[in-house]
Amino acid sequence: MAAFDYQAVATSGKIRKGVIEADSARAARQQLREQQLTPLALTEAKRAAKTASNSSAGGLTSNFSLNLTASRKLATAELALVTRQLATLLQAALPLEEALLAIGQQSDNDNLTAIILAVRGKVLEGHTLAASLADFPRAFPHLYRATIAAGEHAGHLDKVLDRLADHTEESQAFEQQIKMAMIYPCLLLLISIVMVTGLLLYVVPDVIGVFISSGQQLPALTQGLISLSDFLASHGLWLLLALILAALGARQLLQQPKLRLRWHQQLLQLPFIKRFSRGFNTSRYASTLSILTNSGLPLVEGMKISGEVLGNLHLKKQLGLATRSVSEGDSLHNALASSGYFPPMMLHMIASGEASGELGDMLERTANQQARDLQNLVKVLVGLFEPLMLLFMGVVVLLIVLAILLPILNMNQLIG
Repeated sequence: MAAFDYQAVATSGKIRKGVIEADSARAARQQLREQQLTPLALTEAKRAAKTASNSSAGGLTSNFSLNLTASRKLATAELALVTRQLATLLQAALPLEEALLAIGQQSDNDNLTAIILAVRGKVLEGHTLAASLADFPRAFPHLYRATIAAGEHAGHLDKVLDRLADHTEESQAFEQQIKMAMIYPCLLLLISIVMVTGLLLYVVPDVIGVFISSGQQLPALTQGLISLSDFLASHGLWLLLALILAALGARQLLQQPKLRLRWHQQLLQLPFIKRFSRGFNTSRYASTLSILTNSGLPLVEGMKISGEVLGNLHLKKQLGLATRSVSEGDSLHNALASSGYFPPMMLHMIASGEASGELGDMLERTANQQARDLQNLVKVLVGLFEPLMLLFMGVVVLLIVLAILLPILNMNQLIG
């Protein structure tokens, strides 16, 4: 049984779009007719990743947006919700195909429904859940599929899904906290730049122009402010264009593998940024490895997959060497220590986990600790950013006011 994206005309004349499940395209059209719908276009959902438009039996081509479902990446929140629902239904002893059907019918998102029903169709054909998810690689990452495959192999899919749901929800919560923490500072910075630029372009020239016309000698601060205002008025747009082009050029350069690798290496070594870069990547690596090892996946295989989910290319390369070292008989904490990027506390906890036979639990504990430390650091920096921005704005406004008041004071002294 497969899922089909359809476009049909109701008896009222309205166009309806959605997803229907049937054994074949012919059966799907029959179901639509039984619902008093005249099918216009029908596309098998699991083929949507390969083509953006397929012809239906009547020769009409569907341009419905669900044709691109399989190539779309699921949001972290959607993936977390699906994983939690599936884990809950399987723990309630519901068969896998029925659990997938319930999740597909529960969702209000047509794209998500199409994906879930297409996965269910593959499962009904006899494929494993991990193999069925592989038809949608952008929706279900490699880590996700590997963890499910390990759970199916060990016969504990419900427990693995429950642990994977916890991991996905924690990742979603962490990403959301970081985004919410950065909204206010970025907004405050943008408003500050706009206000200062507006003062320099529209307020300062009109006020200072009075003193220039009087012919008096202006203070150095006032002359500097006039020069800055004139520069922004004459070259402001060109400066903005140059900044945009520089950003686009830098982004294009970073697409080159060698330059990108070198840049990622610098991110791990810069005095202030390295704490964020190392903390985020090592925490994500330990968390991923804990999920895989607790799911029954061999350590070396888990290390390979965990390294692939990292965004830093240089650290990924170093962890590839660590994986090879472990495959040759070295311990995990020694292999990670050789990279030089894992904090000593994390290495000691991993060594303790290896000695006690509780490596998965220790990896999870140290990943949570690293994530908490990173969150606390972000909160502190965000808390400091607000008063610093207010101080910056105060200093800028003070300089502008002084640049305006000094000529007035000089004029009063000459009159006195």
